Amino acid sequence: MTNYNSIGKIVATFGVKGEVVLQHQLGKKSSLKGLESVFIEEKKDEMLPYFLEGARIKNDDELFLKFEGIETKEAAHKLMQKRVWLPQEEFEKYVSKSAPIMLLGFHIINEGADLGPILEVIEQPHQLLCRIDLKGKEALIPVHEDFLLKIDQKKKQVHVELPDGLLDIYS
Repeated sequence: MTNYNSIGKIVATFGVKGEVVLQHQLGKKSSLKGLESVFIEEKKDEMLPYFLEGARIKNDDELFLKFEGIETKEAAHKLMQKRVWLPQEEFEKYVSKSAPIMLLGFHIINEGADLGPILEVIEQPHQLLCRIDLKGKEALIPVHEDFLLKIDQKKKQVHVELPDGLLDIYS
């Protein structure tokens, strides 16, 4: 099975010819040059490929995308608020090595205990939240400078020391 990583979501339509605005978390300006398709989550865990006709930079964290077969503003509007995904191999080509989204798939280690892999990175103004599956429940773990001990790139681990009681709310 292919592993997919979310790079952002479609936040607006643009113009009348079916262009959309992708707000991404790649950590650098990118026109996704050479990329043929992205995957859009139509329903939960159901990825459909959308083939790119064109992509151009809007600003540091937004792109204009034009998909094959999407020719009107109304057709593009159906994609609003949908998450956009790339297969792991493509994701690694386009993401900045220092972008917080690079933590996807890393394991959170709290005081030596593996809490599980990071499924989503949510950027907040003063901290990152990492969504994990903790004993079958969704948990949001803050990665803040006060709690972060180290990030081990080789082992793909984020070592934290979480405040007492934080994990208790998920049990």
